Amino acid sequence: MTNATAVKVPTLPDAQTVTSVQHWTDRLFSFRVTRPASLRFRSGEFVMIGLMGDPDPATGRQKPLLRAYSIASPSWDDELEFYSIKVQDGPLTSKLQHIEPGDEIILRPKPVGTLVHDALLPGKRLWFFATGTGFAPFASLLRDPQTYEDYDQVIVTHTCRDVAELNYGRTLIENLHEDEIMQELLGAENLAKLTYYPTTTREESPKKGRITTLLENGTVFRDLGLDGISPETDRAMVCGSLGLNTDLKAILEGYGLKEGANSDPQHYVVEKAFVG
Repeated sequence: MTNATAVKVPTLPDAQTVTSVQHWTDRLFSFRVTRPASLRFRSGEFVMIGLMGDPDPATGRQKPLLRAYSIASPSWDDELEFYSIKVQDGPLTSKLQHIEPGDEIILRPKPVGTLVHDALLPGKRLWFFATGTGFAPFASLLRDPQTYEDYDQVIVTHTCRDVAELNYGRTLIENLHEDEIMQELLGAENLAKLTYYPTTTREESPKKGRITTLLENGTVFRDLGLDGISPETDRAMVCGSLGLNTDLKAILEGYGLKEGANSDPQHYVVEKAFVG
């Protein structure tokens, strides 16, 4: 008889194994999990992930707790990355924040979403507008070569309450410029197209203010040396709180941009599945 290597048998439906976890603040964390071999997705899409809930007192049965999460890793990555807020009394994140490598999560491998290149008309400049963990889909798109091949300039704005809450996005963008693999994949010439514009709303920082306010009063354009936003040249993707989405839609449409979708590519798109 030969000794066989023990293989861990999944205990959850659609189970994937956690490979790493990083806590960025007491409110924010990211984690990576194995990727199903059959999963194909476009950078910027989201899937449903979660854990099993507590047993029902009456029946003892458990039901899955699932939420929509943007895939933060690019479509070419061997693993899947997610970026999450911690809500202490949240049905899912109160449990999810305690996962460790080797644990399992549920992943329903049916990616969907509007923050994809296919939903935008060709343009010269691409804006990513994010608040909080709404940065996640842009973490995917920023590591996708198509983002830089399709545009002459890529501007990512990230607005958070405090400086520490910007760390996930800032670290990712720094790694784009410093990591040899990313340099080879994206190219130094393409990375030169990228502009990072972080702002805070509560803590003092080099740039304080809501991105909507900074757009409306022209600060963003003065800082970046731009004349404004035009439907002839500019395309945009928005992912943030419901308030941000609503306000930015009004601002972008004030510049003449039209909202697009997978079935009707236009000048800008908003991720309606994300609220946080």
